[in-house]
Amino acid sequence: MKRSILTIPIQKVEAESSRSCQDLLAVEEPLEIRLGDRTVSITMRTPGHDFDLAAGFLFTEGILQNSRQIAQIHWSTSEGNPRQAGNSVTVELAPGVEIDFSRLERHFYTSSSCGVCGKASIEALEMQNCLVLPRDVPKIERALVHRLPDALRSQQAVFEHTGGLHAAALFNAVGGLLVLREDVGRHNAVDKLIGAELLAGHTPLDRHLLLVSGRASFELVQKALMAGIPILAAVGAPSSLAVETALRFNMTLIGFVRGGRFNIYSGASRIE
Repeated sequence: MKRSILTIPIQKVEAESSRSCQDLLAVEEPLEIRLGDRTVSITMRTPGHDFDLAAGFLFTEGILQNSRQIAQIHWSTSEGNPRQAGNSVTVELAPGVEIDFSRLERHFYTSSSCGVCGKASIEALEMQNCLVLPRDVPKIERALVHRLPDALRSQQAVFEHTGGLHAAALFNAVGGLLVLREDVGRHNAVDKLIGAELLAGHTPLDRHLLLVSGRASFELVQKALMAGIPILAAVGAPSSLAVETALRFNMTLIGFVRGGRFNIYSGASRIE
């Protein structure tokens, strides 16, 4: 099993003095995600829960619609030449499942920095036939929202050691923490979380709340929508496209959840 934390020697400088010591870093390595014999994506991630990441990525990007389309997930190998150990995952399709690979080549909106205009990004998401969110459900108390960051931080095992990871946490409507995933990338943390729930047969997540560390981008709103999550909260700020998308799809989007305050950018009727 690959490590998610690496110990390295450093020089620690304080004022005019310095000393040698050890520091802990969050590991960042590439992961190749393959669909059968074809490479679909290569993403930089923190090792751990890589099968969940692969399943979550394929689901939240609209490439797969449910876990029944997956026959198995395994570490990739090529005949007589194993791929770099632990850095390539293959998702095998169930019999009879076909993928339009030409559509993958047109899958242009997966990054918030891809340069495509916001209108085109939202229209592309609408074409994915994402789930219709239940109106005004679930209802969440304001006090619960205030408690979320502390609940997330208390369970961030790797962050506690390195300070270098993002996290995504799934809560139920009464504030119970159900699943937490960490990664160097916000989008990977969300894919790991959603992938775990997909493989466990728990999707759609239409009675849940997702909290992410850092900011809320269009990409994170997109992934939450594909999983049917009606409430997305972020410790940081949302982007303009994230807010526009949340408004279009009736998602509750909350930002700046910290220090006993938060802003509701859309879907305020779900917050009591």
